[in-house]
Amino acid sequence: MLKRIDGFIVGLLCMIALAYFYPGIGDENSWIQLEMITSIGISLIFFFYGLKLSPQSMKKGLSNFRLHILVQITTFVLFPLLIICLRPLVKTEETHLLWLALFFMAALPSTVSSSVVMVSIAKGNIPGAIFNASISGLIGIIITPLWMGLFMHTQEADFDFLASVTSLIIKILCPVLLGLALNKYLGNTVRKHGKYINLFDKCIILMIVYNSFSKSFVAQIFNDIRLAHLILTVVIIISLFTIIYGIIFAITLKLKFTKEDQITALFCGSKKSLVHGSVMANVLFKNMASQGIFIIPIMVYHSLQLITISFIAQRLGLKEK
Repeated sequence: MLKRIDGFIVGLLCMIALAYFYPGIGDENSWIQLEMITSIGISLIFFFYGLKLSPQSMKKGLSNFRLHILVQITTFVLFPLLIICLRPLVKTEETHLLWLALFFMAALPSTVSSSVVMVSIAKGNIPGAIFNASISGLIGIIITPLWMGLFMHTQEADFDFLASVTSLIIKILCPVLLGLALNKYLGNTVRKHGKYINLFDKCIILMIVYNSFSKSFVAQIFNDIRLAHLILTVVIIISLFTIIYGIIFAITLKLKFTKEDQITALFCGSKKSLVHGSVMANVLFKNMASQGIFIIPIMVYHSLQLITISFIAQRLGLKEK
């Protein structure tokens, strides 16, 4: 059982409430330049991400190809294909926007820190988890905008695919590469103070969530979204998690994975990163008033995976004692 509600989830909900009641804080007419702060914060998040990557831990898990292929195919192929199957059901502009938000969530990479923590609690393959979670984040910088470009660059007037990819390279990929280059010199220091780095990451994400929802509330985007469709979106997200988890479990049994590898495949392959989701939404959909809607599915999924995987990890960890 979870001992308490995760404070970060509460913080996300508070940011949405703040954006609803007090939208416009930090806009272009304010003395607080929230766009500039979050833009710098995004680059720092991924600079620290590059510094935190442990080359030694990644090398340990490098040879387990079956595990890596399963996790990455699940993350970047199976997830999006399942949401694409729902596209024929899209009939209106409202449902099209919600479908795009779901597809964005499905195209995101896996989480890093929480995946490794949960695998550790469940007594899974930790080097394999570190490798897959880390490489997933790097692959996602390229794959996620490519997936989104297939369905948005010809349909959304405010979505400039080339400009979005260029912005991602400058704000995300370049800081990661710089962090990797300096890893040898600063990596141990950053990992030692990981608690404060994680706090910084969460503060930036909270600001991004506020800013995104503030734009959407000011533009009254949610006025056109029916409650029934939002509830259906949540049901689809829960169903998606259950289906993905079940498919991975079946494949690991069929391929006779070890218990440790099975745990790592289940936990890394079924997760999606809120960090990448909020950051990429801020970059890819920066000029779109509907930016807040794109964050809803990943926030719901983040909460679901955190609660569910935490419970499963603790149960598995107890069995191994």
